[in-house]
Amino acid sequence: MRIVRKDPKLLQLVNGMNFKAAIFDMNGTILSDEDEYGLAFKKVLERLGVKVSLNYPHEAGIGVEENWSILLDKYKIKTTKTTQELAAETQEEYTKLIPNVTLREGFLNYVDILKNEGVVIGLATSNTWSIVEKIFNKFDIERYFQAVTTCEELVKNKPNPEIFIKTAEKLQVEREECVVFEDSVAGIKGARLAGMKTVGVARDEAYKKKLKEADIIIDNYLETKEII
Repeated sequence: MRIVRKDPKLLQLVNGMNFKAAIFDMNGTILSDEDEYGLAFKKVLERLGVKVSLNYPHEAGIGVEENWSILLDKYKIKTTKTTQELAAETQEEYTKLIPNVTLREGFLNYVDILKNEGVVIGLATSNTWSIVEKIFNKFDIERYFQAVTTCEELVKNKPNPEIFIKTAEKLQVEREECVVFEDSVAGIKGARLAGMKTVGVARDEAYKKKLKEADIIIDNYLETKEII
């Protein structure tokens, strides 16, 4: 499989790996929604009496409920609410913001090319099925995925490799035949632990430094031009 791209790194990725499956994270990777999730967490934190200046008070990739375990300890929050309840509040706030969420540039074109080349495509998200369903309904992208794995199916979330191993099994491919597209440190680590190649999808130049463990780092999917 060879693809002509503006970015020579992506040309090297596709020509050098000969992958049979592409596994995508959802939030921040397929979607440009980092700001929306950051705002959702901030709104719930404010209701708990905590004001933060950070745009992204949470850690990407590990799951909403898992983040609340960290945030409660980090800010010494006293509350009778469980992490599950706080996660539900956060998801409610995020759902209100879904109208503002967009797909990352070039994603649809890229997955069309992959499908035409016979590459099977999976979704491996630390999010819940209910949120995945809302995203599928908004963007009509469910048809692109031959397998979907959400946090409900996991014993441990990212950076544990379980989600990627499960998705590869569903796609009926070997781990070494997979390339994982991820925007989070946890996701990159989990995919590498699963024995898969990784593409870091960065939201900006500064964030690229966090994804340094990825095999290749890209800004978006616009580099794809044509199959030769």
